[in-house]
Amino acid sequence: MISFHDVKLNTKDPVYLQAAMHVKRQILLRQAVTGDKLPSRREIAAQLGINPNTVQKAFKLMEDEGYVRTNSTQGSEIYADAEILERIETELTRDLVKDFIGSAKEIQLPFQKVIQMISELWG
Repeated sequence: MISFHDVKLNTKDPVYLQAAMHVKRQILLRQAVTGDKLPSRREIAAQLGINPNTVQKAFKLMEDEGYVRTNSTQGSEIYADAEILERIETELTRDLVKDFIGSAKEIQLPFQKVIQMISELWG
């Protein structure tokens, strides 16, 4: 079962998006796979110290995006087929690269220097 105890919430992003992003990261890292149960909405709210309505909003998003399925008698569980895994990987990678590029541009790093450093550090 996915835990939310170690989630560090920031003040920059909406809390419900941060909760959903935590689940996406767990899926991408294969620490959450199809069939894994999620804690109840109340349990997640308690673990994060947030309002249960905020957690409900996160669940709505996760269900709408297809990587969480809820059965009224069995609770919510992860659903991550190959298409969903690819979509999550693309989204998280794109966000990471966009943040990096924004930071590099902010300090006016030349493109070629950035590419050279990435090439050197990648290996």
